[in-house]
Amino acid sequence: MRKLIALFMLAGIMFVPVFANAQDASADTAATEEVTPAAEPAASPTIVDDEIVAEEQSFHQVIKEKFIEGDPLYMTPVLICLILGLAIALERIISLNLATTNTKKLILKVEDALSSGGIEAAKDVTRNTKGPVASIFTQGLMRYSEGIEMVEKSIIAYGSVEMGRLEKGLVWISLFISLAPMLGFMGTVIGMIGAFDSIEAAGDISPSLVAGGIKIALLTTVAGLIVAIILQLFYNYLVAKIDSLVNDMEDASISLVDVLVKHKLTGK
Repeated sequence: MRKLIALFMLAGIMFVPVFANAQDASADTAATEEVTPAAEPAASPTIVDDEIVAEEQSFHQVIKEKFIEGDPLYMTPVLICLILGLAIALERIISLNLATTNTKKLILKVEDALSSGGIEAAKDVTRNTKGPVASIFTQGLMRYSEGIEMVEKSIIAYGSVEMGRLEKGLVWISLFISLAPMLGFMGTVIGMIGAFDSIEAAGDISPSLVAGGIKIALLTTVAGLIVAIILQLFYNYLVAKIDSLVNDMEDASISLVDVLVKHKLTGK
């Protein structure tokens, strides 16, 4: 529940300034139209001023203008997909980095604890260590009295549980990757329908009318594709990180079984 609240708070923080900036952009456009130099008869200085203003526009201002041109009604769902997808991806990145454990160091600590204090000392070491590898070790050590075979079965079973926890949230990122282009394409289709309705109402095909309507309609598709590309990069990174953690879990589990077999044979 706390994670869900944090996601909505992050979405609100990122989402509100967009509309505020959009309103500021419309107000700036209206003010620019009103302030027109009337004393200069020549048109060339005005063109130069417009070019300077265009060059001075920042990337953020360009994004605001394109968002308004694409119609906030259709661009907003795409933006929501980006905000929620990034929020989940960042939360997963932080969680996976915190779940990373130095398995070699942990194995050495467990082996030393087994030699000095037995199974209970080894359990204390794994319980005081965070991460899925330490949790798997704890489950395996708890079944030590039942034999090595039970230790292996316990490690395999609990490893599947930990793998499911690591993959939590990926399905939502995958959903937003698929949903964003579809929402953008839907906005494009609706925009094209509106453009053809305008042509039908005008009774004539005006190049400026057709080009403007198509441009506005295609902006939603571009936005959807950009969102999908960004989220796909984060998704692939998370999948690679999870695969790395799973490989560490498997290698560490095999090492733990070897250590337990050695401990049982030596009787220490």
